[in-house]
Amino acid sequence: MSSPKVLVLRAPGINCERETHFAFARAGGEPAFVHIQQLLQQPEQLDRFRVLAVPGGFSYGDDISSGRVLAQEMKARLGDRILQFVDRGGLVIGICNGFQVLVRLGLLPCTQHKLEEEVTLTHNLSNHYECRWVTLRTQKSRCVFLPPGLTLRWPAAHGEGRLVARTPALQRLLLDEGYATLLYVDEQGQATERYPQNPNGAPLGFAGLTNKSGRVLGVMPHPDRSFLPTHMPDWRATQLTKGELPLDGDGMVVFREMIKVAKAEG
Repeated sequence: MSSPKVLVLRAPGINCERETHFAFARAGGEPAFVHIQQLLQQPEQLDRFRVLAVPGGFSYGDDISSGRVLAQEMKARLGDRILQFVDRGGLVIGICNGFQVLVRLGLLPCTQHKLEEEVTLTHNLSNHYECRWVTLRTQKSRCVFLPPGLTLRWPAAHGEGRLVARTPALQRLLLDEGYATLLYVDEQGQATERYPQNPNGAPLGFAGLTNKSGRVLGVMPHPDRSFLPTHMPDWRATQLTKGELPLDGDGMVVFREMIKVAKAEG
């Protein structure tokens, strides 16, 4: 069985593409870097891939707002093709700045199957950039590749990560209807809005979101910075206690599950 091809997007200011590429290769995929200008000039390239990954960073310096410029560029020249990519079975992930891009593109949560902004990722309630490890819980959701019931530790690193829907009713619907995939949780494993367990103050503890079909995922914390066992903050203690390290860090599950689904679907 051939390895699923993964398009790892590059653009000015994106700075996590190498980690994302390495994680997908480690999961058994066949990742390739494609610059945004190459994709805009030859949009048909997207048809050769099974997965589209929009990594983190500060695309175009986050001018105007985080991810806005890249999102508008993609929406104007690639919008319909990206919707078609998802409709025919493609998988998409946006990490941190990539999540901001997908939200401003309108691909998340895309409840009406059209590119329209229904939520925003706005400034943290702390009013500053947050860089810390957080604990997350995966929800039973529409997402076709992220299993529910997992407790994960990933690092958060963002200044605009508070996910707020257009209305409080929509925020609740996203939770109740399975669009919320990841929640920030406290020491008891309960969803929280409390700082610092929730680093940005997102209502209902939202840390990740999928779309109506479950084939697109956006996450604010970084699985790409926690996929190796030595990425984890307590890896030395784990090694001393257990005598050896696990195969993966907590972030690896996302990449492995995406490739697993892509392979199963052919």
